[in-house]
Amino acid sequence: MRGHGTYVDEEKLVASVAGAVERVNKLVCVTPLKTRYNGEVGDIVVGRITEVQQKRWKVETNSRLDSVLLLSSMNLPGGELRRRSAEDELAMRDYLQEGDLISLVAVEVQSVFSDGAVSLHTRSLKYGKLGQGVLVQVSPSLVKRQKTHFHDLPCGASVILGNNGFIWIYPTPEQKDEEAGGFTTNLEPVPLSDREVISRLRNCVVALVTQKLMLFDTSILYCYEASLPHQIKDILKPEVMEEIVLETRQKLLDLEG
Repeated sequence: MRGHGTYVDEEKLVASVAGAVERVNKLVCVTPLKTRYNGEVGDIVVGRITEVQQKRWKVETNSRLDSVLLLSSMNLPGGELRRRSAEDELAMRDYLQEGDLISLVAVEVQSVFSDGAVSLHTRSLKYGKLGQGVLVQVSPSLVKRQKTHFHDLPCGASVILGNNGFIWIYPTPEQKDEEAGGFTTNLEPVPLSDREVISRLRNCVVALVTQKLMLFDTSILYCYEASLPHQIKDILKPEVMEEIVLETRQKLLDLEG
């Protein structure tokens, strides 16, 4: 059966886009390698606030339309539960303002509107404003869907793998402070050792994306380990990229085997 990304030519099924083939029973679809994010309920996304409007924020999430975060759909600082008042509406920029990076959960994509826009919420104290770190933008089709998209890697840094293709790499916090409701950002200087780990992870993600390998915690960690013999800046050289991604792919095959 013909699905998205395919067409019939002389009784043969042909791909209309370059991408990965997906089969569900007899239905064949092709997911394009480069695509905009299509929101689904339950997705973890990383977004940037683009506009503060009446009782809502507009959020850039790499989709065709800006996503919406309603004032009533987010935690107040401290996690207190109550109706939102006019004072809360006036204080919206104290919580989140234009340019802020936030980690959101999308089943919290409470809904996907008929035009494809996504409604977000931060009901859990786990989600909120992001502090020190590096943002890497990749194609959403390269981010593997998993039970959790928050990973503390043993190399000393953490990653949030947004389903929308926004990857956030940051120093692993020493203690999880969930009482602030996700609105206190740690802006302390990051030690050089942590910055080196984050830079290496960032270059590893770029290498995996260049070689079209799926992004998940294991592939990123294997790529990080394979890159250790090389200088951080050398990871972006085409021949080094190919070498470390080849080693990563082999380790993943051995793991599956």
